[in-house]
Amino acid sequence: MKPFLLLATRAEEAAADDEYLAFLRAGALTAGELVRIRLEAGSLPELDLAEFSGVIVGGSPFNSSDPADGKSAVQLRVEAYLTGLLDEIVRQDFPFLGACYGVGTLGTHQGARVDRLFGEPIGPVQITLTEDGVRDPMLHGLPRAFQAFVGHKEACSALPAHATLLASSATCPVQMFRIKHNLYATQFHPELDVAGLLTRIDAYRNAGYFPPDQVEQVRATARSAAVDQPGAILRNFVQRYRRP
Repeated sequence: MKPFLLLATRAEEAAADDEYLAFLRAGALTAGELVRIRLEAGSLPELDLAEFSGVIVGGSPFNSSDPADGKSAVQLRVEAYLTGLLDEIVRQDFPFLGACYGVGTLGTHQGARVDRLFGEPIGPVQITLTEDGVRDPMLHGLPRAFQAFVGHKEACSALPAHATLLASSATCPVQMFRIKHNLYATQFHPELDVAGLLTRIDAYRNAGYFPPDQVEQVRATARSAAVDQPGAILRNFVQRYRRP
């Protein structure tokens, strides 16, 4: 099988490594089946999409909607790289799944309005599928409503006309969408389980996702959540697009 490609941007070692392991587990992949490139870490390689079955973009501390003059040189470099890569991914309708930061990257690339109107604190939310979502093969096997973990400062407040809305929540109207036939983005994290979220809570406790003095409350809410459905999205992605 041609491997899948994970494009990661987390500089925090514990969160970065845990994210990679989470995608392996949720996608039922081996290490040889998921190649990781950490875009924040150094020079960015030239990629031949034909060498991969599909591209996955993990979450990020970056916010696409922040003013350019407030972004670091690393973020600007990563964004320029992803924009160029998305030009080719969209042109080919090449299998793509962006988790959380995928909404900011794919959404911005396709003309969505991404801003801070619908940020959600770290924790579980109920995701509800639209009629298009119920019919979409990427959501096969999931119930109409299910719990998933979120934690984001920005979100998509308006989709372009050519996008298909697949899922929403009460606090964030765009939780998942599709572009063309094979390009997907989720605002929630399909890879995350409770242990993974606890790792991120520790890594980003001072990053503005919640008041630091409420960390124990945030951890307790995470531990009490029943999040066991979203991983099916990654398994569907792998099963649908894996190529010999």
